Amino acid sequence: MFTGLIRTQGRLVMRSAQGTGARLSLAYLNNPLQVSTGDSVAVNGVCLTVLEPDQQGFSADLSAETLGCTTLGGLADGVQLNLESAMSLADRLDGHLVTGHVDAIGTVREVIDADDSALVWFNAPDSLLPLIAAKGSIAVDGVSLTVNEADNEGFRVQLIQHTMEVTGFGSLKAGQQVNLEADLIARYVARLARFGSGNNGKIPI
Repeated sequence: MFTGLIRTQGRLVMRSAQGTGARLSLAYLNNPLQVSTGDSVAVNGVCLTVLEPDQQGFSADLSAETLGCTTLGGLADGVQLNLESAMSLADRLDGHLVTGHVDAIGTVREVIDADDSALVWFNAPDSLLPLIAAKGSIAVDGVSLTVNEADNEGFRVQLIQHTMEVTGFGSLKAGQQVNLEADLIARYVARLARFGSGNNGKIPI
């Protein structure tokens, strides 16, 4: 489990084939994570298992499923990545509960400069739209963000200068793909609503 608050960044050093999946080699750009083999780390919002960690970086394996439903399989070597180690139960939850299980790939629709911040519209797949609501939370490339506005194609957020600096979002461009994870509570509420409507509203105990 993660909070969606990015405390360090890395870059993709190399991606190599690993059976039907792939192995990523990552290098820290700043503030090395204190992780061990087997720990969970969110890489651009995708929960991965740490392999071969040292003070310079770590490796992680991607399954064919992860390659197919996230942006990690198509990133170029050298690209900047958001990194977050898993939270403990004693940590402050300054963002929102993020699982690292990406729901869908979204696309940057428009970036609008607004003084010392930016307004960014993202397009999301139709299947995800019911889980996105104004003033709700969403994780974009692992970053916990508040939805300012939602329409029938996606949603808008406002990025402050600090967020743009520590996540690399300052270089977002229209057409860029991002990993999207809907709010955990919204997932379960939607599932319950669908299940309840077919069961006379009754919840089995």
